[in-house]
Amino acid sequence: MSQNSLSSSNLTKMIGLDLFGVGRLHAILLFIIFVSAISVVLATHNTRQMTVKRENLLLEKDILDGEWRNLILEESALAEHSRVQLRSVQELDMERPAPDKEVIIKLQ
Repeated sequence: MSQNSLSSSNLTKMIGLDLFGVGRLHAILLFIIFVSAISVVLATHNTRQMTVKRENLLLEKDILDGEWRNLILEESALAEHSRVQLRSVQELDMERPAPDKEVIIKLQ
């Protein structure tokens, strides 16, 4: 074996012994820092996704509110008394009966 491979394997052994022997606390702390950093990144990502979803839902709500208002206006225009009376006369040839032909029924 060459001197370089011996020194690299010795260096690897020394690092391993240092991490698992003397630097055990440091390795655990480093692992906790990595887990914490990944958790922060994931939480930030989820927050941004939820914010975008909320904005999209608010836009959809505004569109649906406008459509609802238009439908309410259309409904009130279609149900207007004069319009209904005009269509009944024009399309169905209906007319109001004369007062002498009206029949009133009383329930006792």
